[in-house]
Amino acid sequence: TPRVSHAASTGPQIVVSVYGPDFFGNDVVRGYGAVHVPFTPGRHTRTIAMFVPESTSRLQRFTSWFTGRRPEFTDPRVVAQGEGREVTRVRSQGFVTISFNVV
Repeated sequence: TPRVSHAASTGPQIVVSVYGPDFFGNDVVRGYGAVHVPFTPGRHTRTIAMFVPESTSRLQRFTSWFTGRRPEFTDPRVVAQGEGREVTRVRSQGFVTISFNVV
């Protein structure tokens, strides 16, 4: 059965990418997340569950830790659409709260 993406029909999204220093001072990804922008006027607060991609083997995890090059998404559409993400190993990485003032 074909899978249908409903991301385009539900309105615009904000994709959040959070970066920060690791143990060695390298700027690495701390989390990705996405949230739909509300349409109704007023103040809206949304909490975004953040996640990071993980290496699939111990050797890859050690190599990425040692070199400071961790797995990253190169295309923000992967975060927004979710298509193809089911085959990517990810780990939950906290939350980000965002406020919208819609007029």
